[in-house]
Amino acid sequence: MASNNMLGRVPPQNEEAERAVLGAILLNEKVLVEVTDFLSKDDFYKVAHQQLFAAILSFRQESTEALDLITLSSYLKRKSQVDQCGGLSYISTLTSDVPTTTNAAYYAKILKALSQRRKLLLFASKLKDNAFDESQEIQQVIDEGEQTLSKLNNETAGSDAYQSIKDLITQTISDIEYRSTHGTKNGLDSGYTSLDSITGGFKKQELVIVGARPSIGKTAFALSMTLNMITKLKYRVGFFSLEMSAASLMERLLTGHSRVDFSHIRKATLKNSEMSAIVDASGLLYESELYIQDTPNMKLMELRAQARRMKLEHDVQILFVDYIGLIDAQADARIPRHEQISIISRNLKQLARELDIPIVCLSQVGRQADGVEPKLSDLRESGSIEQDADVVILLHREVGKNRTDSEEERQKNNIQETKIIMAKNRNGETGVFSLAFVSNIVRFEEMEFSHKYVAGNNPNA
Repeated sequence: MASNNMLGRVPPQNEEAERAVLGAILLNEKVLVEVTDFLSKDDFYKVAHQQLFAAILSFRQESTEALDLITLSSYLKRKSQVDQCGGLSYISTLTSDVPTTTNAAYYAKILKALSQRRKLLLFASKLKDNAFDESQEIQQVIDEGEQTLSKLNNETAGSDAYQSIKDLITQTISDIEYRSTHGTKNGLDSGYTSLDSITGGFKKQELVIVGARPSIGKTAFALSMTLNMITKLKYRVGFFSLEMSAASLMERLLTGHSRVDFSHIRKATLKNSEMSAIVDASGLLYESELYIQDTPNMKLMELRAQARRMKLEHDVQILFVDYIGLIDAQADARIPRHEQISIISRNLKQLARELDIPIVCLSQVGRQADGVEPKLSDLRESGSIEQDADVVILLHREVGKNRTDSEEERQKNNIQETKIIMAKNRNGETGVFSLAFVSNIVRFEEMEFSHKYVAGNNPNA
């Protein structure tokens, strides 16, 4: 890096601070412990200083002797590294230039900041070159740029390598006291009591998978949770719809919130009272914070970029993705589809951690689950989904000859009991409960609530 002349100017650097840090380390080995938590050899600008810092780290790993000028010099001779570290006479001057080691950590932070500036300049130069290179897809250039900048930002913010129990205990006790007073949930509610009591809410950095066979209602379930979140709970929600247009999603949200029969909306056979209910619902939805991206077969890199944008511009608290099988992994076509799905699921988990929010992603369940309750191994195309997910929710509904008379009666009233199977919950319990799928308004509801709105008893009819 030292030989590079970035953008025609000498890159940010401070040789005196570099000498002060290295000299302080040689005078007091404790300084090495203080600075190695955040400083690396690449944070030095002068090549000889990079090599010397790397040699000091190697010495400390390999030798049991105390670190000082004499023991290090002997080590460098054995390793034939004296010349590349500047020579013994130069190294000996480092300690004479340091009157005290007290300010070593301060100088080390100066070096880190200058190093970050050099990295930022290199990033800008590379980004410029990539932007001019028309052989590269522009979305790939943008995505790689965002990842690099995000990584650089995290390095600038810094992080402790570990935390003492003394640092953690106060916050932990505070969290326990809060949950004891306000309830046990420490994540985002779905709006369904049974689900929230099991999960404790969808937690930050979690990847939540919702799986079912086609036509069971994965999208309806995701939209029902979304509707609960944006209207009742006032969350900021992002929704990636790779299969259904934004306009179609809005029709479903309107019918779910207004409780007007979906077929009346689609066929445009609305009564005045129904139209009035839809207008009222639209007013409430207008005030909510929902951000929809409906690009079909979206590329993985583009999805990540859009998610970062939603987080940056609107500080979304949760993301929904409908569904994983429609995401383009942009992988080599020769790579089997199940391996591509593995790439996608890993990236979604990483994205949840990066954005520090839960991501709820829908997934198909294999044909082997037709007519029977699905299980984890039925998740289609990849066992990695099961591995990467923190929570897996499977939907199941009895159909055909397996339905009981009472279920047939409920279906006549547009109410279809659906089992919600908590198949995996990394940080809690599993279990099974039921929700009602109210088919004429394409919405999931608590079983006891749904009976108030059987066919012929719609308050907006």
